[in-house]
Amino acid sequence: MLNNRSIFFALIAVGAVALSLWRLSQTAAGLTVEVVTVGATPATVMRMTRAAPAPVVVIAHGFSGSRQLMAPLATTLARNGYVAVTFDFSGHGRNPTPMPGGLVDLGKSTEALLADIENVVRYARALPGGDGRVALAGHSMATDLVVRAGIRDPQIAAVAALSFFAQGVDPERPKNLLVIDGAYESQRLIDSGAGVVAQAAGGPASPGVTYGDLSRGTGRRLALARGAEHIGVLYANDTMTETLDWMNAVFDRTGKNYIDARGKWLALLFAGLIALMRPLAQLLPQVASVPLGAGLSWRRLAPVAVAPALLTPLLLWKIPTDFLPILLGDYLTVHLALYGLLTFAGLWLMRGDTSAFRPPHWAPLLIAAVCVAAFYTLALGLPLDAYVVSFLPTDARAPLIPVIFVGCALYFLADEWLTRGPGAARGGYAFSKFCFVASLAIAVALNPRRLFFLVIIMLVIVILLTVYGLVGKWVYARTRDPRAGALGAAFGLAWALSVTFPIVD
Repeated sequence: MLNNRSIFFALIAVGAVALSLWRLSQTAAGLTVEVVTVGATPATVMRMTRAAPAPVVVIAHGFSGSRQLMAPLATTLARNGYVAVTFDFSGHGRNPTPMPGGLVDLGKSTEALLADIENVVRYARALPGGDGRVALAGHSMATDLVVRAGIRDPQIAAVAALSFFAQGVDPERPKNLLVIDGAYESQRLIDSGAGVVAQAAGGPASPGVTYGDLSRGTGRRLALARGAEHIGVLYANDTMTETLDWMNAVFDRTGKNYIDARGKWLALLFAGLIALMRPLAQLLPQVASVPLGAGLSWRRLAPVAVAPALLTPLLLWKIPTDFLPILLGDYLTVHLALYGLLTFAGLWLMRGDTSAFRPPHWAPLLIAAVCVAAFYTLALGLPLDAYVVSFLPTDARAPLIPVIFVGCALYFLADEWLTRGPGAARGGYAFSKFCFVASLAIAVALNPRRLFFLVIIMLVIVILLTVYGLVGKWVYARTRDPRAGALGAAFGLAWALSVTFPIVD
């Protein structure tokens, strides 16, 4: 049973969730939102109800993204009179078509994704609510695609590129290019954007200055979104304002009635949901009569945590890991599995510890693990799917979950056992996760061509590991068995990897 303090804590968390959901529901006020299919491509069309015909802005997401991720920009434009169209690229989100080529044949995959944009642009030009004029916006991976599409199609009136890295830009093509980078993004990305704007500036480009002639299609502008990194740029006020102002200038419009500011409400929503797990964890069954776990001091924990971080990327450096039709998900599965096995080996070598393999009390363990897994996939997953990124498995993705779960389970079972238990080193969990992230960084350094996109999502990985650690601490305090939280987290991560990384043929 919950005590009064826990009940009060739960009520505060529920209040935060309710308030944030209400505010998020208001972001679409006054809009007509239509979910359509363009060929095989799922798309969403947003427009003001009963608005006059207006330019259409086709908005493309980045690697491992989906339509939901671009909703803040789409809502901002739609509530200011534009027609906004978002869509899922092949292999992404709910698009049933695999992405041809993957990272092995970039030419093939690029052409396939360009074809997606071109199909959606043709659809957009014929929309009853559109006036025939079209602009493009894209994030990260999609900046190269929208730039290429704008160069191919001279009727594209403007391009907004967020987190820019694209090729082929010259002083006149594509028309009216706006580059927006997060102020905290890598200097390489910022320099890349500044370089293309400098073509029109005739020298170094200054952020916030428009160069060229918008009426002739040669407009160029570089903007830095304050306080934003690669994902935060999608929610930054500067991103919304700069993009809207750019489209208004290109299309000679003046509306500026709404700027989407859902970022803080999303943060409150997920903070409330995670906080709610603290009192709810007290309702889980107790699995063990005494706290279990290795309980290692820093002197013993450090080498066991560091060794897998160094050995895993080295052992996998030259080994093929393309056994699943999901880009990067197959490598991560193998990395997780080997990392877990090496951690178990380290525990055995350090103290002959095989207690993690002793049979648990299965009934309470499975009940607790299922509840934790449900929290990650439903309590967090449904809001994620509604407001952040596609999180429900399609027919092609669902069979991948149990396969990826094996690798995730080996990692989390080993790591949870390593960092929990009586006398466990304070801060040991955070250190072990630092080692794991460092291991992924080493893997990228050894094979940058294949694993480069892991750098882009590294912040997401850190956030996930932080959430798993926080919830796992509460679950362990109640169940006393590290395996309960480990199995729940393993299923949650397997689900997340299966539904987000691109499906390839």
